[in-house]
Amino acid sequence: MTQQERRGDEDPAQAAPDHQETGEDRTGRQAVRESGEQVSTDVTTPGGQDAVAATPELVIISGMSGAGRSTAAKCLEDLGWFVVDNLPPALIPTMVELGARSQGNVARIAVVVDVRGRRFFDNLRESLADLDTRDVTRRIVFLESSDDALVRRFESVRRPHPLQGDGRIVDGIAAERELLRELRGDADLVIDTSSLNVHELRAKMDAQFAGDEEPELRATVMSFGFKYGLPVDADLVADMRFLPNPHWVPELRPFTGLNEEVAAYVFNQPGAKEFLDRYAELLRLVAAGYRREGKRYVTIAIGCTGGKHRSVAMSEKLAARLAAEGVETVLVHRDMGRE
Repeated sequence: MTQQERRGDEDPAQAAPDHQETGEDRTGRQAVRESGEQVSTDVTTPGGQDAVAATPELVIISGMSGAGRSTAAKCLEDLGWFVVDNLPPALIPTMVELGARSQGNVARIAVVVDVRGRRFFDNLRESLADLDTRDVTRRIVFLESSDDALVRRFESVRRPHPLQGDGRIVDGIAAERELLRELRGDADLVIDTSSLNVHELRAKMDAQFAGDEEPELRATVMSFGFKYGLPVDADLVADMRFLPNPHWVPELRPFTGLNEEVAAYVFNQPGAKEFLDRYAELLRLVAAGYRREGKRYVTIAIGCTGGKHRSVAMSEKLAARLAAEGVETVLVHRDMGRE
């Protein structure tokens, strides 16, 4: 089962906004039974002592189609939750059991449940009752929005409402509201996204689930060659062609920016060290803004003519600088070796 197989739920900012388990018998008590029977969560420690597995924390995300369920799920995923989209409600207790047996690897699970499950949705009440008998810590997050806002969002993406059938969008919305009425009443958190954009919704989710931790920023630093084209996923692009090209130094030409002599040549040029210091300072300012806006992934592209010398050397230093400042950093040399 993959994390968050997202389909069909539009974010508020868009246009406005088999597992078959086999029987285990480690201690004679941890056998996975036939469907419908409760699975024991007893495990055996390496020393042979039995211990009760910790039950994961559970959040159920539901609500109106088009109200931002996918955005809410992505937010929790970025905060380290294991997220499953459109899981049949009858399988939620099984998902919790699997998490409990993960030896702490899956401590927090978020499940997106909505009317796309159609007939499976009827099993939600039974699954919630089952979870209550097991003392599972669970919360229901319900995403709400006005009829006008939902109509605008569906019309802007030119997609039918999943329940409208041969009728109008408003007919589907009305049918969904009636279907979800009881669940909305049971929700622990209701968020009205009628006037929220995607960043504001993420901020609300962060406020509820991030605790006191500042949202983490993950950066990809990518060197590239302009002659091979700009990276299509770059958020920020810097041009190193203001520095002399080691390509024109015969003894340096065969090497790359990973070579110490090439790197020394690049950073001995006027402006190279100053650029690194000031660009790193600029990125600190930008990173703080990204965090406030709920953006946690940034791709920083550093280019030169061929992506072999200057951009590679600068990317290495910049990535090291970001990592030293606590930014989770991935370094990629896209075009090195292409010539």
